Amino acid sequence: MELREIEIFLTLSEELHFGRTAQRLHLSQSRVSQVIQKHERSIGAPLFQRTSRVVRLTPIGEQLRDELRPLLRAITDSTDRARAAAGGRTGVLRVGTAASNTLELRPFWDAFRAAHPAWDLRVRYQPFSSAMTAIRQGDIDVYIGWLPMTEPDLTSGPVMFTEPMVVALSLDHQLARRDAVDLEDLAAFEVIDTASAFPLEYLDVFNPFHTPRGRTITRGPLVADLEQAFSATANGEVAQPLGGHAARYYRRPDLTYRQFRQDWTISWGPIWQSENDSPGIRHLTAVLTDLGPRAL
Repeated sequence: MELREIEIFLTLSEELHFGRTAQRLHLSQSRVSQVIQKHERSIGAPLFQRTSRVVRLTPIGEQLRDELRPLLRAITDSTDRARAAAGGRTGVLRVGTAASNTLELRPFWDAFRAAHPAWDLRVRYQPFSSAMTAIRQGDIDVYIGWLPMTEPDLTSGPVMFTEPMVVALSLDHQLARRDAVDLEDLAAFEVIDTASAFPLEYLDVFNPFHTPRGRTITRGPLVADLEQAFSATANGEVAQPLGGHAARYYRRPDLTYRQFRQDWTISWGPIWQSENDSPGIRHLTAVLTDLGPRAL
C-alpha cells in the first residue's frame, strides 16, 4: 500500500461513510471506492461491509486498521519532526479546534509563537465527529472544545473564552418569529444527533438532552460536522443550539439566530490526553493562563 492509500483506508475506518471520507481528504467518492476495492482485491477479502445505509469494518478490516494506524502515526510524526528540524525548530504542536472564531483566537496563537519560536504550531479545523478519536489516537495534540471535559483519560486546560449560547433556525421556522427563545421551546423540536462522537455527559453541556424542567429534547438527523448541521438547520429539520460566535462567523442567507432568554453560557479551552506530557502542551497552557479568558 502507498502512504496515501493507507490514509484513505484509515479515514474511512473512522468515518464509516464514503462521502465524508472523500470530503475530509479532498478526493472524489469514486477515488475512495477505487482504493478500497484495490485493497480488498490485494488482500483477498472484504475490509468493509456495505449496505445502502451502513458501512462497517469486517473483522479483517478491524485487524488491518489496528495494525496500520500506529504505523501511519509514526511516519507522520517522524516527517513532522524532520520538517521542524529542517526549519530550525525543536517540536511540533498540532491543535484541532471546533471553535470557528479564528480571528478572536489568533492572539493566543501569536503569543505562543512569540514566546516559543522553536515550536511549529499548527492549527486546523477538527470536525467534531472525529475529535475524541483524533486526541486519543495522537492525530492532534490538543483539541479546543467546550468545557468541562468529563472523561478520566482527558485533561482540560484554562478557559480561553466564554460566550452566550444561541439557537440557529431556518428563516421560516416558527421560533424565528420571536425576539428570543426559551430553553423549554427546544422540547417541541429536534436537535442534531452526533451519535457516539462525544461522551453523553460532555455532549449534554452543549446539546442538552432535557430542558431545565426535564422535558426531553429529541434527536433528529445524524450529522458529522458543522456544515451538515447548518444544512439540517436551513432545511427546517432542527432548532440547533450553538456557541454565540457562530452568529458572527456564519452569516448565511438561509439561517437566522436567536438568543435564549435564560443565561446560558459556555466556555471553551484546550483538551488533551492526560498521559501526553509534551513540553508543547505545557508551553501552550502557560500562554493561555497568562493571557486569561478573552472577552468576546
